[in-house]
Amino acid sequence: MDMKLLLDWRLHLTVVLASLLAEAIGILRIPLGPGTLLLLPLFYAFLIGVLLNPHLFSGMQRIIPKRVSNAAGPLIMISILPFIAKFGSTIGPAIEQIIAAGPALILQELGNLGTMLLALPFAVLVLRMGREAIGATYSIAREPNIAIISDKYGLRSPEGIGIMGVYVVGTMFGTLYFALMAGYLASLDVLDIRALAMACGVGSGSMVAACSGALAEAAPHLRDELLAFSGASNLLTYATGLYVSLFIALPAAEWLYKRLGGAPLQEVRHES
Repeated sequence: MDMKLLLDWRLHLTVVLASLLAEAIGILRIPLGPGTLLLLPLFYAFLIGVLLNPHLFSGMQRIIPKRVSNAAGPLIMISILPFIAKFGSTIGPAIEQIIAAGPALILQELGNLGTMLLALPFAVLVLRMGREAIGATYSIAREPNIAIISDKYGLRSPEGIGIMGVYVVGTMFGTLYFALMAGYLASLDVLDIRALAMACGVGSGSMVAACSGALAEAAPHLRDELLAFSGASNLLTYATGLYVSLFIALPAAEWLYKRLGGAPLQEVRHES
């Protein structure tokens, strides 16, 4: 990481101005059917970042050169760390509610199988995808899931290409999607908002931050409890998600792929 590039004044000034503009716009509530779509400052900051991206618009290099943009990428994780620390401080005081949730919190990881049960048939039958569909749909495609595919098939395999495609799209748009979806589902008042907080914990720091933040705005009186549930869920996902993906989700995806008429799976293929 080049510290000289990270200390470039244009980068920090742009971030400060984008943040101030996003906060000045504030939270917008847009009625949409039976629910309400919450537009948080995160949404505006995302759009501003896209518009200023020198990789998408060459004219923006006058403001943020490509080399500075590339160097700033790792700072995303650093900027999330204070929010992750906030999770830890809320889990303790809410430990009684978390324990009361019992099996619901522990077994929520099985809910991630819905990704595969819904998306795999669509990928194979509608989009006519090959074995890429297995890697793309068996999980939410975060780092531990990539490691499983890499070890079993190799990242240059069709399965590896599938999971990397979802990983890239999730990295770019997953946080924004989670924030919008969480706020809207909370406004429908169909599911217990604590269940939605559990669903936020998918094993991605940026996604859980966006998702729980949207829920906290939808129910400010439950803010600390929601952050605690989402933080505990995310922690359990890291602890159990790898095993669920390896021993349940991936074998189930392979089985369902065969039943849907997909091409036969090849033997294990490791990269040289």
